[in-house]
Amino acid sequence: MMARASHDHQNKAGAFFMATLVMWAVSVFFEILFNKRTELVWILSGFCFYQLANWVVRNWVSRDPLCVNTCVSLFHSSITSASVVLILVNQWLTNGSHEIFEHSRLFGGTWPWAYQALCFSCGYFAYDQWDMLRFRLYGGWIPSILLHHLILLVCFTLALYRNVTINYLILTLICELHSIFLHARKVRRMAGVRDAKSRIVKAEWVLNWVTFVLARFASHILITVKLIKDAPKFGKGVELPLALFGMAGMNLLNIFLGMDLFNAYRREIYTQKNSHKHGE
Repeated sequence: MMARASHDHQNKAGAFFMATLVMWAVSVFFEILFNKRTELVWILSGFCFYQLANWVVRNWVSRDPLCVNTCVSLFHSSITSASVVLILVNQWLTNGSHEIFEHSRLFGGTWPWAYQALCFSCGYFAYDQWDMLRFRLYGGWIPSILLHHLILLVCFTLALYRNVTINYLILTLICELHSIFLHARKVRRMAGVRDAKSRIVKAEWVLNWVTFVLARFASHILITVKLIKDAPKFGKGVELPLALFGMAGMNLLNIFLGMDLFNAYRREIYTQKNSHKHGE
């Protein structure tokens, strides 16, 4: 009975998130076709690009849906991290560090290639949401990964429609540096590399924790603090409430992710110790 109830809840969650994804897609197509927002075609390009990557991995690497999804996610994290770093370095060299974090630049400005990068990443999150719903790569009554993607799709798309806070959102994507090692760990375990005492695994865990703390947890906290500090400069629009809501959701999900990461680390070390005991 419990398994059946859990399956029913999973179906309801899947139906809800699929409905939101369809509404999002209709909205994007409406903006492109009827409002002539051709710059939003980059969203479709991102979706098609990562769907193509999915096809390549499925045909040449593995047919396991979870493995395929993880490999494409690792690919996205690498591309997005490199894009964000290049955008920030370019701005740093061109305008200096002070101007990068000015409210007027973060709110109303758009760094070169920042709009396209955000569109492309938005396309990925739509692709990933579709892939996880299609193959049921989620669990729980309220799947945190689907909720995470929904929050990002709403915040990213509204910002792209209104062409505001683009640079703020680029800063939030610094967390993809951590996602590289998060996905790399999954791929490594799928490949059967699970020796917790090996140098590769130890180095991976160090990088996993360092990037989690700096690139994800601390960076999102600092962005939230910046939003609160600059609140009077936002005016009376919906941008500030939406930004604060989005960051509150991200920070909460980061806490849950940190707990999951700690449990995974403890479980991996504990399993290794137990295997050595049995070996003796």
